[in-house]
Amino acid sequence: MAQSAAREPNPFSIDPSDELPVGLQLTWRLRALIATGRLASGERLPSFRRLADWAGVNVNTVRAVYAGLEQEGLVVSRQGQGTFVASGIEAATQLEEIATDALRRAHEAGISPRELAIVASACASMPGALDEAPAEPPPDVPDFAGESEAIEVRRELRRQIARLEAELAAYPRDLPRDLPTAPPRASAHVAGVEELEQTRDTLIAQLSEAQRAAEQRARQAGRERVQEASPLERAMTWWRHKL
Repeated sequence: MAQSAAREPNPFSIDPSDELPVGLQLTWRLRALIATGRLASGERLPSFRRLADWAGVNVNTVRAVYAGLEQEGLVVSRQGQGTFVASGIEAATQLEEIATDALRRAHEAGISPRELAIVASACASMPGALDEAPAEPPPDVPDFAGESEAIEVRRELRRQIARLEAELAAYPRDLPRDLPTAPPRASAHVAGVEELEQTRDTLIAQLSEAQRAAEQRARQAGRERVQEASPLERAMTWWRHKL
């Protein structure tokens, strides 16, 4: 295992010819490891000198990278001990799978990873790009207090359903096929509170099962196909064999 890891290319080697500054390249790699939970809260980062050697950059560059991460609240420095991932960081473990799936799709379409990142960043920065779809307007009803309250409840349930559907979209390979679904309706109608609650609860159950299936698949893949580990997983394996 150690010999196999030793043959892996250095995942922290920085490309000085890249249009991104070397400090930003290194910052993004560390942020990715923290954001996905590969670097857990409380875990110690390499020393300035060690990471500078791995990345092929000046020690002052690493010092500046760590300082920037500390300003963002992602790491903390302890006098005489080193730099550690800050406590309370909520990692998004599914983020790595979403990113690698997007990269695979881009590769199949002949699109470079840089172009994918540029377009994703541009889309995300557009006003209203990530806004939720507006709720359907309710039908004309008398302005009774009880009816107005029911309308607000339906709107909130629709918002919850939209969020759950968006989260489920991140698990295309893990969505369970045998869970119950909301009963189909023969004709168009305005969904009531009970029906919307049933749809929401069904989506919650599906999301829970999909997340569990994804975790089991990831663990199984790690045991059976170590050679096919994800890029960030390989980075951490390389890192720990160097310590």
